[in-house]
Amino acid sequence: MKKIIILIFFVGLLTSCEKFLDSESYDKKNTGNFPVTVADANSMLTGIYSSLNAAITNVQHSHFYMAELASDDRFGGGGENDRDMQGLDHLMNTQPDRFLTFWTARYQGIFRANTALETLDQVSGWTNDEQKNQAFGEVYFLRALYYFELSQLFGEVPLVTSTAVSNIPKSSADETYAVIAEDLKMAIELMPSSVYSSVASGHATKWAAEALLARVFLFYTGYYNKTELPLASGGTVSKSEVISWLEDCITNSGHDLVGDFRNLWPYTNQYTKVDYPYAQENNLLYAGDGNKETVFAVKFGTLVDWGDTYMLGYSNQMNLHSSLRSNNGQANTFPFGQGWGAGPVNTVLWNEWRTAEPTDIRRTGSIIDVENDLDSYIYGADNQMEETGYWQKKYIAVTAYSEGTLIPSYAVLADAALSDYQRAHTQDLVLIRFADVLLMHAELSETNTNLNRVRARVNLSPVAYTLAALKRERRWELAFEGLRYFDLMRWHDASTALARQEGVAIKNKGIDTQMRAFGGGYSARYEATGGFWPIPTSQISLSDGVLTQNKGWGESTHEFPGW
Repeated sequence: MKKIIILIFFVGLLTSCEKFLDSESYDKKNTGNFPVTVADANSMLTGIYSSLNAAITNVQHSHFYMAELASDDRFGGGGENDRDMQGLDHLMNTQPDRFLTFWTARYQGIFRANTALETLDQVSGWTNDEQKNQAFGEVYFLRALYYFELSQLFGEVPLVTSTAVSNIPKSSADETYAVIAEDLKMAIELMPSSVYSSVASGHATKWAAEALLARVFLFYTGYYNKTELPLASGGTVSKSEVISWLEDCITNSGHDLVGDFRNLWPYTNQYTKVDYPYAQENNLLYAGDGNKETVFAVKFGTLVDWGDTYMLGYSNQMNLHSSLRSNNGQANTFPFGQGWGAGPVNTVLWNEWRTAEPTDIRRTGSIIDVENDLDSYIYGADNQMEETGYWQKKYIAVTAYSEGTLIPSYAVLADAALSDYQRAHTQDLVLIRFADVLLMHAELSETNTNLNRVRARVNLSPVAYTLAALKRERRWELAFEGLRYFDLMRWHDASTALARQEGVAIKNKGIDTQMRAFGGGYSARYEATGGFWPIPTSQISLSDGVLTQNKGWGESTHEFPGW
């Protein structure tokens, strides 16, 4: 089916970046005449969701991208001049307004959500209360998601819960997480207990809210050494409540594990498979976007351009950035295509995984070993940096042949995507997967049933529950899905794990060398920053100093000098 994203704009489009928190509306519509119909409400909801894609337009400054390149399992990579990529890996800055586009997109989404929460009650014509509650629930879910990503990236951030925005300082983590928890609790209570497939693909569900609340609980209680999650209305969310919600999701959502782990990823699609022996020999077939394991994902489409109407973020730019640099990405590396070379996989991950679980199909299902998997890989192509010979294969350009001609993405055939290697990527960016739900339940309940359910899918023998076993399973199952860095933060393992990158064999522009420390080293940079990143300098200036910079940032020694 052809993917088309319909862009509908509403009050609070917020195209200006010149106002603090980017919260001023320039649209002719106002809250006196909008929204009044269900169609208006849907337009408003579409605008809130579009903030997800706005952040993907400059994906190198996004939450997901940072979490991948800053983790211990991937390096920065890119070309000789791609310091943004390498700086992320080394926990160092590269420009004054690093992450500004992400900051702007998330606060746009929050302002739109605040507008919706203040005005949706004036809408008439709902089919029933369930339809109205679903809409409200989605708004609460998205506001919580946006604040959670901001909080994971920056630590303490300004907390804005109404459209009456003023120049405010950062709120404490406790205050922000109390709002996040309250919003998700509201979303859970409002949205119906219908199976996930009854809700339009790409929309939040009660099950997504339950899963996200568990992720929030684990990060907040782990990183900040707490036992419960505060609520803005008073009281707390306990571990037992979170376990109960996860059990509700597991039992009643309709979500399940896809039969073969490898079918989660597009390299098994029907168009590529006919010329890809790995997919043929293992009898693989892509389960597709929105499959039963996807709990929540960012959706993409085919109306993609570099402008504001059809923004670049309506294609999955993670795939472009994580693909192979030019001279690779052609027939010599089929079916893996061309891109910017971000995020080479750390050799340590491959070796430790092979030692721990030598028969685990997820290793070769998640990682390209260029020496054995590709016909003719070129080291140092287009001045590739921090190269290891290993690449992830979950979010990468997947090519196909059409009448004998190599095309930049299978999506050209599957979705009528543009035949342009920069704009052809329609694969969902999955933020919550059902396997993660099972592993979060195992971790919180300290039981092995769901841990072993994940292992059974890949024919691994059952294990007793231990935290060490759970950590390993999350590392293998969820590799390259934007979670590892935050897992290390909440387990207080980051400083040690990140430091182990130093000394790993790499190639820079095809020349053998070793990964080395910058800025005093990985451990020193993590300890200096707490794992959080700098607030964009322009936002501090616009606030007239009301906002203050995060610790560990703002000095010349915090800037990545390059290789």
